[in-house]
Amino acid sequence: MTENNVAFKSGDLTLEGVWSVPGGSGPFPAAVVCHPHPLYGGNMDNNVVSAVCEGLASVSIACLRFNFRGVGRSQGSHANGVGEKDDVRAALAFVSSQNGGEGRSIGLCGYSFGAGVALEVAVNEDAVEALALISPIMASPSPLQDYHRPKLVLWGSHDLALPGTDLPDLSENLPEPREYEIVSGADHFWWGHEQRIADRVSAFFKHSLRSDR
Repeated sequence: MTENNVAFKSGDLTLEGVWSVPGGSGPFPAAVVCHPHPLYGGNMDNNVVSAVCEGLASVSIACLRFNFRGVGRSQGSHANGVGEKDDVRAALAFVSSQNGGEGRSIGLCGYSFGAGVALEVAVNEDAVEALALISPIMASPSPLQDYHRPKLVLWGSHDLALPGTDLPDLSENLPEPREYEIVSGADHFWWGHEQRIADRVSAFFKHSLRSDR
């Protein structure tokens, strides 16, 4: 895997990211990975985000992780999930613009806050062919209930951010194609479960994204 520090525009702002490309000859399918809440320390070097990107590279999927506006060297300030949707769209456009990117099969993954933003973009963005959500905070009704593209939802059984939520019932009522897993013993932060998350997400995208144009 080759990692390159990159910068791309989101409106008038410049955002920073890391573009990871597997070894070998492409073009490769790709995924954009969105980090958890900036106001609680979330950034593109988060343990879950980093693990997912490494997992994607291991199955020959290119990956862009990036800092939302106001995080790290990304310009601007936190925009309560509204401006961040523009950041995700800009990240998708960046991936499409890279060498061999025309017609590239692209997935979108988000963790916690990043999952919420990713979901709101995916339901209105034709470029997203598959969606993986890690620890999403699900509103009711959720846009996911009308999302008919391939989707993966991962929760921890000890996630205190979801008190009283009937996760099995919620997951079973999602439209096909769907995959979900409630990981026993994992909480919202996934410490000690990073490899399991990485393997699950990378296998999902390997199955869901086209490897050719």
